[in-house]
Amino acid sequence: MKNQYYIAWWNVENLFDVFNSTQRPAWLQSKLKSELKGWDTDVLNRKIRNLASIISQMNNNTGPDILGLCEVENLVTLEKLKSALQLLGRNYGIVHHDTNDLRGIDVAFIYDKDKFIFQGSFSHVILKRTATRDLFQANFLTPKNQDLILIGNHWTARSAGVLESEPYRIIAGETLSYWMERIVEIKGKDIAVLVMGDMNDEPFNRSVKDYALGTNSHNKVVYARSPRLFNLMWPFPGHGLGTYYYNNFPYVFDQLLVSKEMIKSTGKIKIAKGANHEYLTRIEMIPEMVSGGRYPNPIAHGRPSKKSSFNPAGFSDHYPVSVVVEE
Repeated sequence: MKNQYYIAWWNVENLFDVFNSTQRPAWLQSKLKSELKGWDTDVLNRKIRNLASIISQMNNNTGPDILGLCEVENLVTLEKLKSALQLLGRNYGIVHHDTNDLRGIDVAFIYDKDKFIFQGSFSHVILKRTATRDLFQANFLTPKNQDLILIGNHWTARSAGVLESEPYRIIAGETLSYWMERIVEIKGKDIAVLVMGDMNDEPFNRSVKDYALGTNSHNKVVYARSPRLFNLMWPFPGHGLGTYYYNNFPYVFDQLLVSKEMIKSTGKIKIAKGANHEYLTRIEMIPEMVSGGRYPNPIAHGRPSKKSSFNPAGFSDHYPVSVVVEE
C-alpha cells in the first residue's frame, strides 16, 4: 500500500518576534527598531492565529505533514506557531537554523514527528562579495525507511531592481546546482530531493532555469548526466496564476523542484499524479486569504507596523504551495 505525504511551502511574511524581544541580538534590534515599532504581543498573536487558520485548512483540514517556511525570525515565533496548530492533534517538530540575514529572517521546517525521523540539517551561506541568505537542508527518514532531503530557499529580493539584484539570485541558483551534485556524490544518484522556496524569480528566469537547472522537461531530468531539477511550477504561469501579486500581476516566485528519483516511474519516493496524470501540485488559494473574496486581488497581509501596507487582519503577501508525495 502506498503512503502519501502532503508537503507545503509558505513565505509567511515578516513573522517577527515582539519589538523588544530578549531573543534578538543587539545589532538586529538596532536595525529593526523603527520597522518594528508597535509590533507587540497582541499584533504577533493575531498574526500567528491568522497563519494557523490557513495552515490548519491544508491537506483537507488535517494540516501538512511537512511545512517549509521562510521569513520567520527565531525559534520563539516558530514555537508559537506550532502551539497554535495543536488542535490538529499532530506531533509537530521544528527544524530551524538561526542565520545572519540582515533582517534576521530565517528558513525553517515544521514536520510530523510521528511520520518522519529527522536526521540532521546543513546550512550554507551564499556569497557575492558579502553574505546573502543561506540554503537550508534538512534530512528525513520516511516511514518506509527511505531518505528524503528537503532544501529550503529564500533568494535575494528584487527591491534593488530586477536586473540589479539578479546576480545574487544567479549565484544562489548556481550554489544550489553544485549542492545537488554533492548530494548525489554522497547519497547516490537515486536520492529523493525536494527543493522548495521563495526564489524571487519565476521558473523561466535565468537563475532558476540556467543556473539551478530547473526545467519542465521530464527527459532532460531523468537522462541528465549531472543532476537537474524538475520544476513542478511550470504550468502555473501559463494559466495566469501566481504565488505573489504585485500591482495585480501574478508572479510564480514560490517553487517546488524535485530530483529525478521523484518523477521516475520506478522511483521509491515520487510525486503523486491525479487522474489526468498531472502532478498533484497546488497553489493554495484559500478564499479566506483573498481580499474581498475575489482572486487575483492582492492578499490582505500583515507587515511590520512602520509600513503603510500594514494590515493587522492580514496573513501574508504570498500564497502557500503544496505537493503530494508518495512512496
